[in-house]
Amino acid sequence: RVQVVESGGGLVQAGQSLRLSCTASGLAFGDVAMAWVRQVPGKEPEGVSCISWSGGSTYYADFVKGRFTISRDNAKNTLYLQMSSLKPEDTAMYYCAAGLPCGPYYGGSYYSKSLGLWGQGTQVTVSS
Repeated sequence: RVQVVESGGGLVQAGQSLRLSCTASGLAFGDVAMAWVRQVPGKEPEGVSCISWSGGSTYYADFVKGRFTISRDNAKNTLYLQMSSLKPEDTAMYYCAAGLPCGPYYGGSYYSKSLGLWGQGTQVTVSS
């Protein structure tokens, strides 16, 4: 079965850190760009960060630059998002996605779940 599965979300206080993981199966993980997208109720999914197939290029939305780091381990078919200095406005459902266009304009753009392959999401809640 072709799927991506997120984990690592939870409830934290402002200023704390979390690391999200996304494990892929059934696809050529090392050949595709991967991305993190987040969504709050009533809004479209918004690009947070993406990474090229090799990991050599990464892109971030302005609202997470300097706080979040995306990485991948192709040997483990796993994508990561290290989130630091979390803010209440980071509260959202975070999705891992394969196959979204990844480039300088990724961050902050809106994406449809009909594009690419998405996981079921993991909830991140940041309290003030």
